[in-house]
Amino acid sequence: MSGHSKWATIKHKKGALDAKRGKIFTRLIKEITIAARAGGGDPDGNPRLRTAVAAAKAENMPADNIKRAIQRGTGELEGTTYEEISFEGYGPGGVAIIVECLTDNRNRAVSEIRHAFSKNGGNLGEPNSVRFMFSKKGLIAVPKTAATEEQLMNIVLEAGGEDLSDEGDTWEIITEPQAFEAVAQAVKSAGIETVMSEVTMIASTYTKLEGPAAGQMIRLLEALEDHDDVQNVYSNFDMDAQQLEEVAG
Repeated sequence: MSGHSKWATIKHKKGALDAKRGKIFTRLIKEITIAARAGGGDPDGNPRLRTAVAAAKAENMPADNIKRAIQRGTGELEGTTYEEISFEGYGPGGVAIIVECLTDNRNRAVSEIRHAFSKNGGNLGEPNSVRFMFSKKGLIAVPKTAATEEQLMNIVLEAGGEDLSDEGDTWEIITEPQAFEAVAQAVKSAGIETVMSEVTMIASTYTKLEGPAAGQMIRLLEALEDHDDVQNVYSNFDMDAQQLEEVAG
């Protein structure tokens, strides 16, 4: 069980995601813009854009916002030019971390991300120092109160999911990236609530954290996620759900 998905669930419970809706919209608009710039403005012919638009709709982003973001990407509207930067490094206890950014100022982003790592018990690594430990997957987390294992297993088998696992308070559905949309839509069509539904990076191994290192890791995650240029943070930390609740509080 990944600390990443536990952490997302904790934030959901605390309402932190609602409090950061402006940040979420900004992140999604950046992703839509750069996806349209890279692969064109038609979601049907641009898988990255299609995924970004689906994520925006899941957050109830107005259609006009999505349209304008696409038009900025295709050049129909003027807009800021963003550069994609990826950082790899280590957190407290040697936890592997990947940080994906979209920035209009590369030097500022490098300096500030480096500072966030060093201030919170981590350090940046070289390119490909930890990426080999992660694989891109679709991840859908469902509260156990929202569906039975049998219901979800039927969806996984019929819609093309890869795996279903019991993770305490939630069920987790894992998919290949190309099957994510179909499985997520099947869950939605069944009227099943989710606490997380996204294409993410899942680690092959995990590093268990306890004590002060656990608290440091949460502070590092918060510092990175609060940064305006940061799109996604992936890590292979793990800790007990109760401890995660305590240090996140």
